[in-house]
Amino acid sequence: MTKHFMYQAVRMAAYIREYLFPVDCPICGGELLDIDESWYGLCHPCMTNLSPGDEERCSSCGRPLISEQGQCLQCREGEAAPEGPHVFDGAFSIFPYTGKYRKLLTAYKFGRQLSIGNFLAERILEAVEQLPLTASERVFVPVPPRPGKVRKTGWDQVAYLGARLKKLDQLVYPCLKRLPSKSQKELNKANRKTNLRGKILCTKPVSGELILFDDVITTGATLDACAAALKASGAEKVYGICLFYD
Repeated sequence: MTKHFMYQAVRMAAYIREYLFPVDCPICGGELLDIDESWYGLCHPCMTNLSPGDEERCSSCGRPLISEQGQCLQCREGEAAPEGPHVFDGAFSIFPYTGKYRKLLTAYKFGRQLSIGNFLAERILEAVEQLPLTASERVFVPVPPRPGKVRKTGWDQVAYLGARLKKLDQLVYPCLKRLPSKSQKELNKANRKTNLRGKILCTKPVSGELILFDDVITTGATLDACAAALKASGAEKVYGICLFYD
């Protein structure tokens, strides 16, 4: 059985599942009417309108620049730190965590509409093209969940994206472990920067260029902590892809 046939069979299964157990588009509430819409969990009009835009981006964190040049204000303010604005070597942040994009993440992360993972995984691959990679091999590293998160919620939305990337013939290398720490979203900006220091461990050998991926970036502290662990274990360059920026 060829990969193409298996892929089409899985897509057809998603369509049958949608027919038997319909789930509406999380953005507009419309029905999902064909195989593509069932596969991505979104209607065609909404998919078409979900775009990262073509604005100039911050050279450090990858957020769109508003009136700044080169770097966003947040990254410029971080240049005074000994390690510079960030430990990671560059990033691309795809969608703003507002409006319809917030609905998208909410349906995926909290509503567990897994078909949306197919849409998001493909956006990660598109975003990689915006990074200054030099290695021919792409190695994706998922940002690890907090201890107990999977037990509490039943799944990890970032790990699931890794599974979708594997289905797209990408090399996914889960090699990071997060030690107990406070939840980043409960902390202010200053405390976020220090909360995860020393709390991320690299548990496998690493080298070369690596691509971290996560769902949301706020200050970049989580990517920094992960990048520090990877570089301490042998990685030369660490880049980041975040689906949403807050």
